[in-house]
Amino acid sequence: MQNRPSSWLVAAAFLWAAPFICRAQDAASSPLPRAEAETEEIVVSATRIPIPEDESPASVSVITAQDFETKQTRRVADALREVPGLSIVQTGTPGQLTSLFTRGLGSDQTQVLLDGIPINQGLAGLFNFADLTTDNIDRIEVVRGPQSTLYGPRALAGVVQIFTKQGSGPPTEEFTAEAGSNSTFREMFESSGAFGKFDYSIGLSRLDTDNERPNNQYRLTSGIANVGWSPNEQLRISALFTYSLADTGNPNTIFDPRPIDNLLTERWLVAPHLDFKPVDWWEHKLIVSYDHERQVNDPNQDGFVGATRALFERTTVDYQNDLKPASWITLTSGFFYNRVNAGEERPFISQAFGPQPTFISDHTEETAVFLQASATPFKGLNLVAGGRYDYFNQFGDVWTYRFAGSYLIAKTDTHLHASVATGFSPPSSQDKIFGNNFGLQPVKDLGWDIGVEQRFWEGRVFFGATYFHNDLSNVIGFNGLFETLNLGAARTQGLETELKVNPLPDLTITATYTYLDTEKTSVADISQLQGARLPRRPRNEAYVSASYLWCKKLRTTIEAKFVNAREELNFGGPNFDIEDYSFVNLVAEYEISPRFSIFGRIDNLTNEQYSEVFGFPALGRTAYGGFKVRF
Repeated sequence: MQNRPSSWLVAAAFLWAAPFICRAQDAASSPLPRAEAETEEIVVSATRIPIPEDESPASVSVITAQDFETKQTRRVADALREVPGLSIVQTGTPGQLTSLFTRGLGSDQTQVLLDGIPINQGLAGLFNFADLTTDNIDRIEVVRGPQSTLYGPRALAGVVQIFTKQGSGPPTEEFTAEAGSNSTFREMFESSGAFGKFDYSIGLSRLDTDNERPNNQYRLTSGIANVGWSPNEQLRISALFTYSLADTGNPNTIFDPRPIDNLLTERWLVAPHLDFKPVDWWEHKLIVSYDHERQVNDPNQDGFVGATRALFERTTVDYQNDLKPASWITLTSGFFYNRVNAGEERPFISQAFGPQPTFISDHTEETAVFLQASATPFKGLNLVAGGRYDYFNQFGDVWTYRFAGSYLIAKTDTHLHASVATGFSPPSSQDKIFGNNFGLQPVKDLGWDIGVEQRFWEGRVFFGATYFHNDLSNVIGFNGLFETLNLGAARTQGLETELKVNPLPDLTITATYTYLDTEKTSVADISQLQGARLPRRPRNEAYVSASYLWCKKLRTTIEAKFVNAREELNFGGPNFDIEDYSFVNLVAEYEISPRFSIFGRIDNLTNEQYSEVFGFPALGRTAYGGFKVRF
């Protein structure tokens, strides 16, 4: 490990001195009313229309920009580790492939959205969270359970929707710089505000780190901006711009290291938005987006393919119409169009096993319409029903439906919710190209869940529990002849629990636990035996954090994660167990003045030696320190 001694000393000294900086706590104040103890979140992703979180018919979690600040979270993937039902799997260190499994379903079966725009990319159809930072992000909404009726492809397991900040008021700026272990340096700049009818928000960052192993360096430049014009209260015309350039060394497994393998990934997106509400009972939303991804793997030391160049481009049109014919019902309808071109050039591929193509490509087009009715026939009851029709140029049509409901018992502050829905995930370009099968059908799912949320002590204590079940069919697998076919079936079920406690005004305690049972239920797919657990899906995951603000100046936070009962894929044979792991992170920030603060953190405090993917070790103990300036 190549730790920087100066960074260690700064972080350690700062954290040790924390209790002495604040010599006495403020006197205990009277209990806060619920409105102050817990801000009522308004969520959009569960129904595509704004509703209070405690009226959502779906299982929803919200992570805010304040949470990022409290825990010094720099990447979206790390923020998602605390959400029940989600498993983050990183192939080693920061910068390497980072996948998300929702309720035990595939990493290409969760739809990731940025301000309503689907951003799953690449040949595999999944979203790689490695390069997605929290710059200029206002909140993340996670909706678990099949959401294909609202969001179409890849929403089979659920939706992660990321919302950028919208500028308002006088312009403000913030600059952050930090340094630490493994020659890590990070600089970040954010600014937002409004000038008359124009508003803007922007986030820029740069990260340089060498990580721990040879050929493990990671360089990331990223930027995101949201600009808008609102000539009146009824209309807003805006545009979202994103850009990232990642240069990553790929050291491969510890069993087969690659000293010079390198991957360059460049992504950019532009997306004009139109929000128009001519009257209170009628609203229109239109998003047109174009995004582009370019990857260069040179050299590629796999000994067969050689250097490759991949290109992914997508154009989407998403129109939503919200009509409120009565005060108790909202009809949401819309149109969706998606066109994807994906290809990979492999000029140096070996021909040792017969003629092999040196260029592979895929073209997919999708057109869809959807309709949802959301009704509140009386106070506390919310009922949702919807359907969707998708047509694909390669395999035809897909129908999905969703029924959901929730009931809030005001007297006891109890929220009950349940849903049943179908979902689908189309075959990825990788499935079709590398398996030489363009006739694959989409993976399908029938899923349901039922849950309860309870608040106590004027909202200071929140507890939620949800049971879920998914039955998958048409799972794409291998037949032993290097072909991909719709061979498989699988089942996932489990329990998600969440606890939030605010015993004191400045103390927040959060805990989540997920129990997951997964099973492959078919015999035709030879990649796993029937009855095997799905690989890399932990049976038990637990997370806990505690944060306290000392004297309104010093914020200290400790968080821990425990993961166990995981298996790794052993192609054609029984899966094998891989080690359990846990880690502890310690964070502190001291506000010297309203415009200047210093901070430090230690990740993996106990120096746990573990791998989220077998053979790809995660970082050991690391320490970072820095400062933040606000203008």
